[in-house]
Amino acid sequence: MVVFTDNILVYLRTPEEHASDLRKVLEVLKKNELFAKLSKCEFWLEKGAFLGHIVSKEGISVGPRKIEAVTQRPRLKNVTEVWSFLGLAGYYRKFILDFS
Repeated sequence: MVVFTDNILVYLRTPEEHASDLRKVLEVLKKNELFAKLSKCEFWLEKGAFLGHIVSKEGISVGPRKIEAVTQRPRLKNVTEVWSFLGLAGYYRKFILDFS
């Protein structure tokens, strides 16, 4: 499960695990008198986008636009731009084949 601000993402490899964990999440929300707007909820998706990542039963991967932002970055012109790029790229390195 991933929680970010007002988004909750429940993902697992099997439908049985998913159903069990989804039930637990909904019970915690109910117990704490928190509510989800049904029109903003999606259930039982095979694949979904979340904060620039693609989540599926294979795991989490980065969306193609994020990888493109790292691999197609224009030439850096100063130290500040290099630091900024290294911070951005450092996060995504685990998702990019042959990053180094």
